[in-house]
Amino acid sequence: MDTALDRARAGDGGAFGELTDPFVGELRLHCYRILGSLPDAEDMVQETLLAAWRGLPGFEERSSMRTWLYRIATNRCLNALRSSARQPRPAPLAPSWLAEPTRRGEPLFLTPYPDMLLGDVPDLGLGPESRYESQETIALAFVTAVQHLPARQRAVLVLRDVLGFRAAEVAAILGVSEASVNSALQRARSTMARSVPGPDRERAPLPRSAREREAAARFATAFTGGDVEDIVGLLTDDAWCTMPPVTLEYQGPVAIAAFFRSIPGFEGAQRYQLVPTRANGQPAFAVYAPGEDAAQFSARGLIVLTLEGDRISALTRFVDNAVLRWFGLALETAL
Repeated sequence: MDTALDRARAGDGGAFGELTDPFVGELRLHCYRILGSLPDAEDMVQETLLAAWRGLPGFEERSSMRTWLYRIATNRCLNALRSSARQPRPAPLAPSWLAEPTRRGEPLFLTPYPDMLLGDVPDLGLGPESRYESQETIALAFVTAVQHLPARQRAVLVLRDVLGFRAAEVAAILGVSEASVNSALQRARSTMARSVPGPDRERAPLPRSAREREAAARFATAFTGGDVEDIVGLLTDDAWCTMPPVTLEYQGPVAIAAFFRSIPGFEGAQRYQLVPTRANGQPAFAVYAPGEDAAQFSARGLIVLTLEGDRISALTRFVDNAVLRWFGLALETAL
């Protein structure tokens, strides 16, 4: 009796879907962790599926279908990173009226990842040798830290410490030696240890818990009321406010207060409305401001909150309204 693989090799697209559909969600998340961009991750998944379709005659079943697909997807991501390194995208300019930042970082073309896309990722794809908890590996802080690693270190860290592949499997996926994998992993772990909040930091409240909802609600009330003092009162002492890929970064309540006060018409205006959603396992809000028609509100991007206990340790503002479509949110709405 023909198997799905036999039928797929004979050109049956439905059989190919039977083989690959169960892995699409986790492949998308895998590519996102490496690239930091959902549109780029979607492109890499499509490239992976096309390459797998074309490569079925050469699939010798020495590894599982899942491992084979991860091999294709990972190498497609590495090729994309090499290409972007050769042709870097220019960072957008920040408005001249914004307050002076704490520092100017490197442009990071990061996008949020809608929680609604996590439903088709069983157990988030984690294996028995993974070192991180599942919630950590989708959080913006983790994904951001990964983006600062060299390309191969990104792949090795995600494959080994997030997905739990063995060193020998990662070596086969990347076409390198186990010694090379272990060396890259050691360097990546060292960098991540300096970038990701340590074990002494207070943990974020559980997703969708009453504690998380209360913290998010306090922020929403302060933001929609244009109350800068209340916003900064919710922050940790070392909180960051960033707007990737804009390079301006603000740290601490004083700098973040200056940032909000430099936004024309923000303070005390009760100008903005927020629509709650979720991104990267964290509370998030789509931002809307009145349009030319007073009854209509126009999108002003998305804010993702990183919580530490009952306080906010990071405000990440995505100013590109295009991200809202991934959350099923409108660009124009009556609120």
